[in-house]
Amino acid sequence: MSSTFSDETRARLEVDAKEIIARYPRERSALLPLLHLVQAEEGFVSSAGIEFCAEQLGLTAAEVTAVATFYTMYKRRPAGEYHVGVCTNTLCAVMGGDEIFASLKEHLGIGNDETTEDGKVSLEHVECNAACDFAPVVMVNWEFFDNQTPDSAKKLVDDLRLGKDVVPTRGPDRLCTWKEASRVLAGFSDGRGAEGTQAGEPSLTGLRLARERGWTAPDPDRLPAAPAETDEEGGA
Repeated sequence: MSSTFSDETRARLEVDAKEIIARYPRERSALLPLLHLVQAEEGFVSSAGIEFCAEQLGLTAAEVTAVATFYTMYKRRPAGEYHVGVCTNTLCAVMGGDEIFASLKEHLGIGNDETTEDGKVSLEHVECNAACDFAPVVMVNWEFFDNQTPDSAKKLVDDLRLGKDVVPTRGPDRLCTWKEASRVLAGFSDGRGAEGTQAGEPSLTGLRLARERGWTAPDPDRLPAAPAETDEEGGA
């Protein structure tokens, strides 16, 4: 893999980079979406991607690398066409997330943050995806697949590898690729954000009950005052 992009690729990326950078009052604030942009190009953040981001923002390669290696959403080696993330945080784990993750590792023959030989599927255990009401949750390219079991998760990855149409439980009517998802995260909409179910019944139950029972949020002006701060000796 070349350590620099070709002139053609660089010229194309520079157009998008300028649009991204213009969104921010300080250029270096654009680093996160720029990393998604270069990841959308190659499927991971390569040395060429690091160099490109550094040049666009006037940063050093070390500064860009520090950010790219801190956040797990940026991959430093080629990822699969479909990134499968299994939530193993508390509630999903209790509901079967750990079992799902273990079964997928065995089924696919890969470990955490690894990719199948055909380049189709990457596997990663991920932290909470804010979908606890649908636990256990699996995400593919950051789209939700709710209420999973080891068997349903294995069928999901098999269908992905076979090229079958796979539709998320909530969200768009078509599952995008890893590169396409990275471009969306860079801030370039694919126009599909309003497709499909946005919030399922479990998420809306609390709102429905509140309306039925006339519950409202407390008036902030009538909340008790916060206790006064005290020093280390316990005095005011």
